[in-house]
Amino acid sequence: MIVLETIAVAFSMFSAVPMPQFAWSARNMRYSLCAFPLIGAVIALALWGWDLLCAMLGFPAILRGAGLCLLPVLITGGIHLDGYADVCDALAAHSGTDKRQEILKDPHIGAFAVIHLCVYFLADFALWTSLSPRRLPVLLGMFCMSRALSGLALTLFPLRPGSGLARSFAEAADRKRVRISLLVLSILLALLMIWERAGETVLAAALVFLYYRRICEKDFGGLSGDLAGWFLQTAELWMLAALAVRQYGEAAL
Repeated sequence: MIVLETIAVAFSMFSAVPMPQFAWSARNMRYSLCAFPLIGAVIALALWGWDLLCAMLGFPAILRGAGLCLLPVLITGGIHLDGYADVCDALAAHSGTDKRQEILKDPHIGAFAVIHLCVYFLADFALWTSLSPRRLPVLLGMFCMSRALSGLALTLFPLRPGSGLARSFAEAADRKRVRISLLVLSILLALLMIWERAGETVLAAALVFLYYRRICEKDFGGLSGDLAGWFLQTAELWMLAALAVRQYGEAAL
């Protein structure tokens, strides 16, 4: 029962998938970060199913790409995009840590956030449209790895004071066991991606993760929920870009 509660808490917080409602407690939040990558598996299966449907029904590439672009947003409810937009606004301010924290707390969306969201969706749509149909292991690796690394960061990086739900999940977690579990999962996913000849996505995720740590510590004074959302969206976009580079690089050789 506690396993199901733990999974339900993770899905209730990080997705729009309907779940039984449980009161959050120290007991069912202890390993909820370990269930976070399962949402990535759901997204991967949905994308794989849409890809198969498009192939069976002969949908045009533009419709296929639109579905692949939008399904992750529909499944997550856009929770990570919200953080992505806020962080883009804050980074564009080119000001001190205190000012950036004020921007993160502001409920209004700024011009730079709108610009970055437009650029993000255009790039994401273009990449999905141009990429050939991907194998399920590659999709599983991408969307599970971004969430495994995001959860891992919550157990490794310093937390910004007043970081809300991110702090709640981090402090409720059995940090040592969760850290080891997510680290092992990240390594296994990396090996899977390398086995599937998609090792460039692992490199892209690792580079974004390192940059993520830098901006958390240097620009924001610690990790927050908004920064976690920024990392997840950025890592997934750059992993897609790495796949595109691999695909067209091989075609050019």
